[in-house]
Amino acid sequence: MKNPLDSIGLTLTLGVALAIVIMVLPLTPGGDFSHLSLGRWGHIVAGVFWIGLLYYFNVAQIPALAAANADQGGPGGAGIIKYVAPRALFWFRWAAVATWLTGGWLLGARFVDAFTLAPGSEVIGIGAWLGTIMLFNVWVLIWPNQKKVIGLVEATPEEKAAARRTATLASRTNFLLSIPMLMCMGGSAHGLPF
Repeated sequence: MKNPLDSIGLTLTLGVALAIVIMVLPLTPGGDFSHLSLGRWGHIVAGVFWIGLLYYFNVAQIPALAAANADQGGPGGAGIIKYVAPRALFWFRWAAVATWLTGGWLLGARFVDAFTLAPGSEVIGIGAWLGTIMLFNVWVLIWPNQKKVIGLVEATPEEKAAARRTATLASRTNFLLSIPMLMCMGGSAHGLPF
């Protein structure tokens, strides 16, 4: 029998199943999940995927590739570019979409109030706008340029260098925006009106 932990798909499925089991178990006082909607749970999981990969790219992969490329006698970054980056970018861009869509679902009837920063919706609205800008950066700046960098789109060395710079700056912008965005999301979910 195959170990389910050998498959990312099975591991993810088991994680979801375990969370559902925990949700329906009778727990001690304070362990009630009735306030946790499917939308909020999906938003949190997708957001962890998205922001986790954003932090991985900015804190680990980009600096590691720079060091690998500067190391004249080293192995270079070809393995990361060929095997890691395409997979990470797949999860990154689709987690961004899932996070935004589940966030919109959570806003529901307050969607317009949030995006117009109506009274009582300013904090979540700022967070939603920051998340929207970040989603735009993923799909309009980061992904099209990364396709050149990782070789999915043909590009000259000069075009790859320019694409790398654009993708890096857009990713760094998202890294910067994620910090106040997370503050707004956490603030609206813990005590502020939402």
